[in-house]
Amino acid sequence: MGFIGSGKIGSAAARLAVGAGHDVVMSNSRGPETLTDLVGELGPRARAGTSLDAAQSGDVVVVTIPLKEYDQVPRDALAGKVVLDTMNYYPERDGQIAALDDESTTTSELLQAHLPDSRVVKVFNNIHFAHLAELPRPAGADDRSAIAIAGDDAAAKATVTGLLDDMGYDAHDLGPLSEGWRTQRDTSAYGQFYFNDPQDLAAGPRQATAATIAQKASEAKRYRDS
Repeated sequence: MGFIGSGKIGSAAARLAVGAGHDVVMSNSRGPETLTDLVGELGPRARAGTSLDAAQSGDVVVVTIPLKEYDQVPRDALAGKVVLDTMNYYPERDGQIAALDDESTTTSELLQAHLPDSRVVKVFNNIHFAHLAELPRPAGADDRSAIAIAGDDAAAKATVTGLLDDMGYDAHDLGPLSEGWRTQRDTSAYGQFYFNDPQDLAAGPRQATAATIAQKASEAKRYRDS
């Protein structure tokens, strides 16, 4: 797996991937030399590289960067690959993006348009990194949690479902990329159901089943419908 971005979500996902037996190539905008500690922590299955290295090396590549930088993701190197999009739109950080403000598209559809020859799947955008690290459970466990995915390619979603299973999670399929808005940051499905207490991170996470995600996603409203 290649990681374009090695922040909190990227690092947490990489730890789960390595724990499940996958090799990872980590990258960030500051250069491979700044990832020495992280790669050392992840162990022999991890190495650092540039974003191009991560894109070229990964059979599956995770894009986990600020949304405003999505158009800098290497296009040619990701052709034909499954690309996992964790990004969220924060106008105060990313600037105003008209197509998101008027809800004519979604964050993952923006990335898919930038990567026309890749198969983008939205995942990991609505779970806190600490919860992502703490909630994995073996397949079949009564207290196993689910994570929402969305995508236009059934085979790509099957690949991501398998990866999530390796990492200790079930998948809940929201449908096509256009339905990915249902777990964006301004909806009731944006991670709150993973918190024991949304006001107190120290209270720890709680299980969120596919049924819980499905219910919250069905309740989600766009701003224009509120």
